[in-house]
Amino acid sequence: PKGVVVPHAALTNFLLAMANTLGVTSDDRLLAVTTHSFDIAALELYLPLITGGQVCIGESATVADATLLAEKVADWRPTIMQATPATWAMLVRVGWQNTEGVKVLCGGEALPDGLKDQLVARGEAWNLYGPTETTIWSAAKRLRREEPVTIGSPIANTQLYVLDQNLSPLPVGVTGELHIAGDGVALGYHRKPELTAERFLDNPFAPGRLYRTGDRARRLPNGEIVVLGRMDNQVKLRGHRIEPGEIEAVLDAHPAIGRSVVLLDHAGLSDRLTAYYTGNGDGPVDAALLRAELAKTLPAYML
Repeated sequence: PKGVVVPHAALTNFLLAMANTLGVTSDDRLLAVTTHSFDIAALELYLPLITGGQVCIGESATVADATLLAEKVADWRPTIMQATPATWAMLVRVGWQNTEGVKVLCGGEALPDGLKDQLVARGEAWNLYGPTETTIWSAAKRLRREEPVTIGSPIANTQLYVLDQNLSPLPVGVTGELHIAGDGVALGYHRKPELTAERFLDNPFAPGRLYRTGDRARRLPNGEIVVLGRMDNQVKLRGHRIEPGEIEAVLDAHPAIGRSVVLLDHAGLSDRLTAYYTGNGDGPVDAALLRAELAKTLPAYML
């Protein structure tokens, strides 16, 4: 993972903007379910702090078990909870109905339409979008059943641009690369000046800098933005950025595998990685043994 240098001013702007966008007050109680190494944990820990609210911190074993997590939501009765689509899908599958009236914050990866409908049916739900390089979330959208999934509008002091390769704005409906400017833009990558220069550009539209997200997007007539996927082959799953080629390289190095391809499968309520391969041997490859071999080289979130 690349280290991103985020100034205090960017985090302060983010927290104040999210408090205003979501209407967070001292009466709110937020259930924190995100590991502290994931940037979105900053919202869970600091947003209650600046608003005078409460934070309840879920244990990792509880967060990993949908039934236990649903029980904890019922016990602690939070008013706000933030999680990736994968976690929300896990709760939906065990029958969680949100009788507690939790304000659902969903982000970190693409939100499937089916899951959006399930969450909206259970109460107030928001789709959040933003890379670490622009300080956690840069856009927010209150979800409604009759509307498509978009990332909505930028938070305060943030600008979203859909541009072509020459950094020229594209008309409504035309697909280009999403760029982000404003107070949330980070200083750059830690000790990676070349990569910083490649991704953080001078803003041609206003003072400051512009971050190239690498995401394909288009603007709707109402001004909202739809994110369509990556410009490259990178995918996001459970909040982690993954290069499928890294998994394919490990698979291809296995003596029982000829060639492989790894794709993000959008079937069902939550996404998953699926590997397709041809074998080198005469018989089928044992999937459990293959997974065990992959686990020796790849992190758990890639499996």
